[in-house]
Amino acid sequence: MSLPEVCVVYLIRRGASGMEVLLGDKRTGLGQGKIVGIGGKLDPGESAHDAAVREVREEVGVRIEASDLHLAGAIDYHFPTRPAWSQRSTVFVCRRWAGEPVETDEITPRWYALDAVPYARMWDDASRWLPGVLRGGTVDARFTFGADLATVVLTAE
Repeated sequence: MSLPEVCVVYLIRRGASGMEVLLGDKRTGLGQGKIVGIGGKLDPGESAHDAAVREVREEVGVRIEASDLHLAGAIDYHFPTRPAWSQRSTVFVCRRWAGEPVETDEITPRWYALDAVPYARMWDDASRWLPGVLRGGTVDARFTFGADLATVVLTAE
């Protein structure tokens, strides 16, 4: 069975005190109340690159070009007790865009220093792979979440 496809984009910039990543306080839907990367579901027939461009524009008002997206890998998320949440995420890093992030109904964006990413407020898997991606690495992993829908109980990389 193929998983529903989503994408996530991590915008990275040099800030006053070093490198920073744009994350968002999720205001609605899956992950509400968590700090998340910017992204969402692929529309039927849409590529992950095109979805990333659209989602970043819709969620934080920033314009990116598909050619500026760096493919950092893919992650399969499995929720055996809530199969509708299971998905495959294509992960991108982007260092070039136009505009300043703005708050929308879905996301309140905020820049975080790379050494101060609030992993405790993110999905349980993020601390296992995001630090490497933010340092220029890649990810190819599978995470299975437990019955609490919050804790990773099985990891495969």
